[in-house]
Amino acid sequence: MKLYHHPLSGHAHRAALFLSLIGAPYDIVTVDIGNAQHKSAEFLKLNTFGQIPVLDDDGVIIPDSNAIMIYAAMKFGRRDWWPDDALGQARVQRWLSVAAGQLAFGPAAARLITLFNAPFNAVEVIARAHAILTLIDGELAGTDWIALDRPTIADIALYSYVARAPEGNVDLAPYPRARAWLGRIEALPGFLPFASSPVGLAA
Repeated sequence: MKLYHHPLSGHAHRAALFLSLIGAPYDIVTVDIGNAQHKSAEFLKLNTFGQIPVLDDDGVIIPDSNAIMIYAAMKFGRRDWWPDDALGQARVQRWLSVAAGQLAFGPAAARLITLFNAPFNAVEVIARAHAILTLIDGELAGTDWIALDRPTIADIALYSYVARAPEGNVDLAPYPRARAWLGRIEALPGFLPFASSPVGLAA
C-alpha cells in the first residue's frame, strides 16, 4: 500500500497514525503541496478533489482520511477500531462527522492561518476551536475514550488537530481531560508522532 501524504497535514497524519497503530504495511509518498502537486493532472487522477491523503492499495484508490481508516480497519479485520454493531458504528461515526466539521473549521483552520497564511478570520476560528474543545473535554468526563470503552478510529480522527491546536493559537490549558486523552493516545503501541511546527503558541 502507498499513502500519499504531507508531514504537516493533520488529515494525512490521521491516516498514517491509524495504519501504524494497526501494524499495516505501507509506504509514504510525499506530495509537494508547496508546488501544488496535489492539484496536478496526475494527482487529480487519484483524487478529483485534489486533496491528501490518498491510499493506493495495489490499484484500489481510497481518498479521504476517514474513509482510509474505515477501509484499513475492515481490510485487516480490526473491528476493535471500527465496531460491528450498529450502535457502536453510530457512536464512532458521530465523531468522524465532528472531525470533518467542527474540528476542520476550528482548530485545523486556526492552524492553517499560522502555517500557511490561510485567509480565515482568526477570532472566529479560534472561538470555534474552543467551542469544540469544550465539548470534547466534557465528553471525556468519566471515560478514557471518546466514543466507546476502548480506542477507536473516532479518537484517531480527532487526535492530530487537537494535539497541534496550540500551533493555531488555541490554548489547551483549559482542557485537562482532553490533554490526558492525548497522552493516552500517544501511549498506544505503534503511535506515530505528528510533526510539530514552531508557530502560534508553540513558537
